[in-house]
Amino acid sequence: MAKELALTQHLSSKEDSIGSPYLVARREWDERYGGLIKRAQQWRGAAVLALLVALAEAIVIVGVATRPRATPYVVAVDSLGRVAAAGAVDRTSTVDERMKQAAITQWVQDMRGVTSDGLAERVSIDHVYAMIGSQSAAQTIVTDYFRTNQPFERGSRETVQVEVNAILPNSPHSYEVDWTETQRTLDGKPISSDKWKGIFTVAINPPTDEAVLRVNPFGIYVMDITWSKVL
Repeated sequence: MAKELALTQHLSSKEDSIGSPYLVARREWDERYGGLIKRAQQWRGAAVLALLVALAEAIVIVGVATRPRATPYVVAVDSLGRVAAAGAVDRTSTVDERMKQAAITQWVQDMRGVTSDGLAERVSIDHVYAMIGSQSAAQTIVTDYFRTNQPFERGSRETVQVEVNAILPNSPHSYEVDWTETQRTLDGKPISSDKWKGIFTVAINPPTDEAVLRVNPFGIYVMDITWSKVL
């Protein structure tokens, strides 16, 4: 019995030293496929990490898209500085009638008024041209008027205050305006006071550019003008 046990142990030890078929096959499998399996596990980990990063970016984008945005808010006033209309600017909405009348009132005051402050006069002239339709009859009329009535030259010797008395719509695109022009010397003494009446044809083109929105927020453009002194 002892001889048989010793023989078995001897054979087992010899088999270990040579390598059993099972161990040899396992070592060969590990060498051939173990690296592939390990790399596949690494790629799966990288794919899961990329998915998590993409999910985080999607959450950030959705958060930015749903964040409240600043909306321009416009207040229109009449010739006395009273609020005629107010509200957020909606480029697709129809311009309110009060907004059109307030814009035309301010335009007439800027167009016909004269101030001794050169900077303020320049701002008024820029506002006048910002509300004139390109290549329109009004553009020619206004240019001719400023050429024969130099506002800066007149401002060196007199001022003209314009007060709009009434503005009535003749149609959705035509308005009749009555106003009074008071001329004064530079020290405030009155020179004359005349009443005027005019017909103004306008067009509406809501602005889509931020630069235009700042100078003409309602998109109201004067296309044609006829005016005369009331005798």
